[in-house]
Amino acid sequence: MATKSQAKPIFFLLVFVSSLIGISKAGGIAIYWGQNGNEGNLTATCATGKYAYVNIAFLNQFGNGSTPGINLAGHCNPASNGCAFFSSQIKSCQRLGIKVMLSIGGGAGSYSLASKADAKNVARYLWRNFLGGSSRSRPLGDAVLDGIDFDIELGSTQHYDDLARYLSAHSKRRRKVYLTAAPQCPFPDAFVGAALNTGRFDYVWVQFYNNLQCQYASGNTTNLLNSWNTWTSSINAKKIFLGLPAAPAAAGSGYIPPKVLTSQILPVIKKSSKYGGVMLWNKFYDDSNGYSAAIAASV
Repeated sequence: MATKSQAKPIFFLLVFVSSLIGISKAGGIAIYWGQNGNEGNLTATCATGKYAYVNIAFLNQFGNGSTPGINLAGHCNPASNGCAFFSSQIKSCQRLGIKVMLSIGGGAGSYSLASKADAKNVARYLWRNFLGGSSRSRPLGDAVLDGIDFDIELGSTQHYDDLARYLSAHSKRRRKVYLTAAPQCPFPDAFVGAALNTGRFDYVWVQFYNNLQCQYASGNTTNLLNSWNTWTSSINAKKIFLGLPAAPAAAGSGYIPPKVLTSQILPVIKKSSKYGGVMLWNKFYDDSNGYSAAIAASV
C-alpha cells in the first residue's frame, strides 16, 4: 500500500492521464449560420457558448467568369456593401476561440470551376476578400476569417482539388488557412471527393441526412454507423464530424432524436481517433429545437 507521501503524486498522475483521455474523446459542435434572418447575429450565436465552429453560409456565386456573390438571406444586403458590419462580430467570435469559416456553394446558386486557372482566380478572390489578403471590396469587412468551407452540391464536379491546393498554399505558420468540407454521406462524394483526396482538409462534416442509404432511419443505426466507418477509414482529414439536421424540419430525412444520438450513436463513433464532434444544420433550427443544448454534454 502506498504511503501518504506516495499517494499524492500517484493520484495527480491518474487525474492527469484521465484528463488527457477525456480531451481525446471530446468533440465540438459546428453550426451553419446565415440562411435565416431570424436566427440572431453572429455575436449572439457565439456568445451562447454552444459552438466551436461557425460556417457563414453562403458565397453561392463564383467561378466560370461570374462576379462572386454572397447570400446571407435576411441578414444584410451585400449589393450595397451592407454586410461589412459583421466584421466586428466575426472578431468577437474569434476572441472566444471560435473558428469562423466562409462556406462556399450551398444547395442553391450559380457556381462552378471551369479550369485550373479558374480555380486559381477564385482562390485569389477568397484570399483577398475574406482571408489574409487585402481588397477594397471585402464583403464582410476587414475581419480575417479562419478558413473556407466547401459545401459543393451542384454544378461541375471539377477542379475543387485545385482550389483546395491553391487555398492551402496560403497557410503560414503564423496564420493557418483552415479547409473544411460538407460532403454528402454516400462515399465518395461526387463533388468534393477529389478535393478531399488532396489531404489538405482539417475538418470534414459529413452530411448524414437526405440520403437513405447512409443515415439513421426508423430506429436503425446500421447504415449510418457503416458509413461513418467508411469515411473515417478512407479520408485523410484531421477530424470527421457527424453532420445532422438540428430539427425534423431542417432536412427531408435523417433527423436523429437526441436520446438516440447520445445513447446509441455517439458512444460508438467517439471511439474513432478521427472523431471531431457534431455539425448541425442550422442555427435557426437549433434555436427552435434546442438540439445542441440537448446533446452538448455527450459530444
